[in-house]
Amino acid sequence: MTAEGALAERPKPSEGTVLRDLVAAPPVVHEQSSADAGDRLRERVIELESRVRQAEERRRAILHIMGDLNESNRRLADQRKAMIHIMGDLRETTAEIERREHELRDKQEQLVQAGKMATLGELTTGVAHELNNPLNNIGLFVGNVIDHVRLKRIDEERIVHDLERVMEQVKKATEIISHLRTFGRAAPVSIGPVSMRDVIERSLSLMHEQLRLRQIDVRLAPYRNRVPVVEGNSIQLEQVVINLLTNARDALEGAASKAISIDCGVSGNVVSLVVRDTGPGIPPGLERRIFDPFFTTKEVGSGTGLGLSITYAIIEDHGGTISVENIAGEGASFRVELPLADGLLEQDAG
Repeated sequence: MTAEGALAERPKPSEGTVLRDLVAAPPVVHEQSSADAGDRLRERVIELESRVRQAEERRRAILHIMGDLNESNRRLADQRKAMIHIMGDLRETTAEIERREHELRDKQEQLVQAGKMATLGELTTGVAHELNNPLNNIGLFVGNVIDHVRLKRIDEERIVHDLERVMEQVKKATEIISHLRTFGRAAPVSIGPVSMRDVIERSLSLMHEQLRLRQIDVRLAPYRNRVPVVEGNSIQLEQVVINLLTNARDALEGAASKAISIDCGVSGNVVSLVVRDTGPGIPPGLERRIFDPFFTTKEVGSGTGLGLSITYAIIEDHGGTISVENIAGEGASFRVELPLADGLLEQDAG
C-alpha cells in the first residue's frame, strides 16, 4: 500500500477532538515570553532603583557642597571684615611709623647740629689763633702805611704793596670765618659730588692750630695722582673728619709719640679713609661701645660722647661703613668706607 493510501485510510479527527487537544496542550511559548518580560522588568526596576540611589547621593553631595559653600561664604565675609579692620589698623600704624620716622629724623638732625656746635666750641681756641696771624699782619702793614703818611714819605709803590698784603690777610680771615659760619649753620642737607681731598684739607685747616699747639705731627699720605670723589654732603663729611681728628688728638694726650696719619684712596668702587694715631689704643672690650651715643672714656666734663656716634650716623646715611682696628699700646685706626660717586675720580693737579 502506498503512503498516500495509508494516509487516506487514517481516520480524520473530529472537531471536538481537535479543540480538546488544543486546550489540553501546555502554552509553552506564552509562559516563556512572560518569564522573559518579568526578568526584564526586574532588571529595569533594579536599574531604576540604582539610578534613584545615585541621584540621592548626588543630591546629598550637592547639599553638602552647598553647606560648605555657605560656610565658606560666611568665613570669607568674616575674613573680609577682619581684613578691612586690619587695613585700617595698618594705615594707622603706617601713619604712626611715618610720624615717628619724621621725629627721629628731626632728632638726628638736632643731634648732628649739637655735635657740630660742640665741635665749634672746641675749635674756638684754635680758630682764634688762626685769626691772630692775619690780624697781626694787617695791623703791621696798616701801621707801616700810617708811618709813611705821617712822615710824609709817600712811596706809592711801597704803600700799594702793603695795602695789597692787607687785602690778602683780610681775605684769609674772611675765609676762616666764612668756613666756620658754613660749618655751624643748620641748613638743609644737599647731596652732590664731593672731593675728599677738599674735605680733608678744610678739616685740617680748622684743626691745624689745635694740633700744632699740642705738638702733634700730621702725616697726609699722597693721593697717588687720583683723588676720590664721593656722593654726599661736604659739611657732614667734614664733620666726620674733624670728629676723627679730635678723637685722635685726645687719644694722644700724654703719649710719648704724637702722630696722626691720614690715608685716602680708592679700591674698586669704594673710597676708603683711614685715620690712625699713635696713642695707647682703645681699652679692651670697648671697641663696640665707642660708637654708642654719650659713651666716652674721658673724665666727666671733658667730653660729650657724641663725636663718634654722630660720625657713625653720618657715614650710615651716606651708605658707608666705619670700623676701628685697635692695637693696645700702639694706637687705634678708624676706617671709613664710602661708595665712589658713579666711578668718578678727580685728577690731582698737585
